[in-house]
Amino acid sequence: MTEVIAHRGFHGPSNDEAIEAIHNELDALWHDASFVPDMDRMTFATAVIEAAANIVQHALPVAEKPVEIDVDISVRTSRLVARVSAFNAREPFAGDMQASMPDEDAESGRGLALIEALVTTVTFERQDGTNTWILTRNT
Repeated sequence: MTEVIAHRGFHGPSNDEAIEAIHNELDALWHDASFVPDMDRMTFATAVIEAAANIVQHALPVAEKPVEIDVDISVRTSRLVARVSAFNAREPFAGDMQASMPDEDAESGRGLALIEALVTTVTFERQDGTNTWILTRNT
């Protein structure tokens, strides 16, 4: 297991302000871990923001409680890791997680394919009403 060199996070209501706060946490993270190459910063940050934006735009509450978003980001010697979670949310897909591109005229549906193109691995977990995407990028 590799040591965590820098760490940032956010937890709050799933709304547009959350996306701005996550951007700010990523900026602070790169300040703390300035050795991360620019290309890795850009691609990883884009994947994290895309995952968070998908939660804000599409996550539906499982009951009366509103959806909350949680992002936990860490920098290790040779790996970037983000856990992007939607609390109190319905399961986003019933079948397997496929990252296929939609038809050329489609206005949505490219998020997961974009995320998979930007990181090394993407995994999904659902536990106790929480959906979590784990994104890693080897640097």
